[in-house]
Amino acid sequence: MRVLGIDPGTGRCGFGIVEKHGNRIVPINYGVIETFKEQNSLERLNIVYEGVAELIEMYRPHFMGVESLYFNTNITTGIEVAQARGVILLAGYRQSVPAVNVTPLQVKQQLAGYGRAEKKQVIEMVMRIMHINTKINPDDAADALAIGLTAIYQMEHKRLFKEEI
Repeated sequence: MRVLGIDPGTGRCGFGIVEKHGNRIVPINYGVIETFKEQNSLERLNIVYEGVAELIEMYRPHFMGVESLYFNTNITTGIEVAQARGVILLAGYRQSVPAVNVTPLQVKQQLAGYGRAEKKQVIEMVMRIMHINTKINPDDAADALAIGLTAIYQMEHKRLFKEEI
């Protein structure tokens, strides 16, 4: 099972390609799609859209894990992230890649066992689970790997639940 984890953003959009082999989950690739403040919002959204579409075409994930929005004190940032999330979901839809919504709380609970875990704790767990020995840079890429991992766990849980019924 292969998943594309996405941490939406217009300045930096984190991505992580994660694959499950038996009981092991391994990172295939991770990084960021980067835009610049000098670009207008449509240019930035187009770069995010094309970047995600290219990742989908290149890695052929079975589904995407996309971080859901949470309310922030900065409304402008929230709107920009919502717009980025929209073009990300559209890129998946156009290539028939379904999306699993993952909240920050779910990521923290799933990976660190505590909903108020610090980002550092979550990143450490990502590195342990996927046997990554070097620091993941930037944090947006680490977040995307965490989102991808959480999406895999959610899909596995749903599959197991269906088998029990």
